[in-house]
Amino acid sequence: PFGVNVPLLYPDIEKLMNIIVEEGVKIVFTSAGNPKTWTGFLKERGIIVVHVVANTKFAMKSEEAGVDAIVAEGFEAGGHNGREETTTLVLIPSVCDAVKIPVIAAGGIGNGRQMLAAFALGAEAVQVGSRFVASLESSAHDAFKQAVINSNEGDTKLTMKQLVPVRLLKNKFFEEIQAAELRGASPEEQKQILGRARAKKGMFEGDMNEGELEIGQVSAMFDEILPAGDIARNMMVEFSAQREK
Repeated sequence: PFGVNVPLLYPDIEKLMNIIVEEGVKIVFTSAGNPKTWTGFLKERGIIVVHVVANTKFAMKSEEAGVDAIVAEGFEAGGHNGREETTTLVLIPSVCDAVKIPVIAAGGIGNGRQMLAAFALGAEAVQVGSRFVASLESSAHDAFKQAVINSNEGDTKLTMKQLVPVRLLKNKFFEEIQAAELRGASPEEQKQILGRARAKKGMFEGDMNEGELEIGQVSAMFDEILPAGDIARNMMVEFSAQREK
């Protein structure tokens, strides 16, 4: 069994949803759009739907739309982020208090201690992204994986706030788009600087200067590339040990 993550702003979204149904996918994580648009379509076909949010307002709207669970993603997370810049420590208990369906915590979670903290805040599961970028099985380019494990505190920052806020590793492209943002460049000019396939160029093709390098703050805690299975086992061992203390 496998799940599929579908940002709802993707082009050809109807075609993608039909492929998901045809291939018998059992669980879909949606994000970056209105959950009302596709939740009913998927659930009518026996698919579990989870929607990603960055604030309490949209968590409640997602519950109203009929999703089965919510991913509440804090400001620490890599990639596309919430405009409110609410941290995981604040967001998770707020969302848990606002909805009755299960909440999955995301943003700044890369080890068992952080997983236990998320559970203490009310989450019933965690979603881990950045740690698995630095895994042997990850489709990320080796140069990007090395940049992730070599990163330190402060090496990521949220930028492109006038477009869609994105947390990036600092590099030549980051400095260019950040400078444009600080001098008041219009969203149109920033889109022109961003261009097309910038994330693919960085994360998957390994251009460490001109590519868009999306990763979370927690990357500063990683120091080695491991098999995905070892990462999961290490998290569970640490989680269990901390819980018993």
